[in-house]
Amino acid sequence: MSDAMKPDRPDAKLVLEFDFDAPPPKVWRAVTIPELRQRWLPDCDLAGAEPESSIPGEEVRYHIRDSEPPFRESHVIFRIEPNEDGGTRFRIIQQACDVSVKLPQPANTNCCLMRAAA
Repeated sequence: MSDAMKPDRPDAKLVLEFDFDAPPPKVWRAVTIPELRQRWLPDCDLAGAEPESSIPGEEVRYHIRDSEPPFRESHVIFRIEPNEDGGTRFRIIQQACDVSVKLPQPANTNCCLMRAAA
């Protein structure tokens, strides 16, 4: 992901689109059956193994979390629809979560925050 995308912004979005020869029901199984999904999207990358939402046969949404600091979170949406060739158009949409992190405020009237010595 490029720095220009600014992933901490809630409106940051990455969209990938693929066309597969496989029919939509087969692709749907690959993104919704845990044993099949685990091969390319492991549970350790998910904030929860269960989908957040689903429109059967069309769209499934998962919540994912980075495994390393700063532990950014995002939603990944898989959209499936038939394409003109009898296969599947598969869209992956990853959108940053709304992260409202309140930064520490200085205890004095200065404009800077200083750390106490340990």
